[in-house]
Amino acid sequence: MIYFDHNATAPLHPVARQAWLEASEKFIGNPSSLHRFGSRADVALEEARTKVASIIGCQSREIIFTSGATEANNQILHHFATTLGADETISISAIEHPSVVESAEHHFGRRVRLIPVTSTGAIDLDGLEKQLKQHRPDLVAVMAANNVTGVLQPWKEIAHLCSSVEVPYFCDAVQWLGKEPGTGLSTCDFVSGCAHKIGGPRGIGFLKFSSDSQFQPLLFGGPQEDTRRAGTENVSGALAMAAIFELRQKQLTDRCAREQTRERFIKRLVAEIPGTEIVGDSQDRLWNTVAAILPEIECPQRWMVKLDKLGFAVSTGSACSSGKSDPSPALLAMGYAPEKADRMLRFSSGWETTEQDWLGLLDGIKTAAIQLGVAVAD
Repeated sequence: MIYFDHNATAPLHPVARQAWLEASEKFIGNPSSLHRFGSRADVALEEARTKVASIIGCQSREIIFTSGATEANNQILHHFATTLGADETISISAIEHPSVVESAEHHFGRRVRLIPVTSTGAIDLDGLEKQLKQHRPDLVAVMAANNVTGVLQPWKEIAHLCSSVEVPYFCDAVQWLGKEPGTGLSTCDFVSGCAHKIGGPRGIGFLKFSSDSQFQPLLFGGPQEDTRRAGTENVSGALAMAAIFELRQKQLTDRCAREQTRERFIKRLVAEIPGTEIVGDSQDRLWNTVAAILPEIECPQRWMVKLDKLGFAVSTGSACSSGKSDPSPALLAMGYAPEKADRMLRFSSGWETTEQDWLGLLDGIKTAAIQLGVAVAD
């Protein structure tokens, strides 16, 4: 089975696995305990915090460890729900991850304004600037890179716009970190990230939260994380996350070559499967992601079923939406008709994916097309 669903979760990398195992054996104490074992665990936890902070260039005290990005995203929306007035509004992009969208709707209801996106999948900066001037929301939430299309969002420009009018900016950087440089993310007031999208363990993430902000915790029951998140800290997970972040930072110099591999795949896919359309083709995208709308067949889901049987794990979009028959909200926000968005498959590779894997996927798609009665070019 060849795995092309890294944007949902990536296989555990040996570096992260080793860091987790070593930490689990070496740091057996609770970081909150006052004995020697606890102190050692606490020192190790702070070492991991410093390493994670260095990836985005913020201060270590601004990093809060969480169970993952979903918790971090919910924490931010909970914080603002408890600190903002009953009439105050927030603005989120129309292509945010479900953990942001559903949390925002839960806490703010009709006080949520959507920031429009263009037909190519990028945030409409003019639309955002108009909102900031005319309505001035009390929070802006725009991700760094879309998990479905891979389209990179202009988060640096958004951070500047928000700063100029003193509106807090929250950036979900889950798909960005480990694939693109984290430099500059410290200019965002709040940033979420996690380990398992790039080869780290599940169950560990972080939230960058301005140390100057009055914090309203989501979890209660202990003084951990400087009273900002109750619960015994995941020391081994934090060290494994720091280890995989460090490794991926070193690999960033290879991302251009990997982007070229992706582009060669796209060129052949479009040529050899007539009628295929690449979502966001004119925009800068993550080097590992291809969102392709494949030719029409009677049941769109059969594309994925056929590829699975042929030995290729691909997806139809956000893993948090799996099991739903609805088309991707990101594609709908871009203006795609539901029946067209239904035919989208996402291929997301990892650092360990080879060019031969991409070529194998191409052959698999062609075989699936033939079996489904779709025309294939010679």
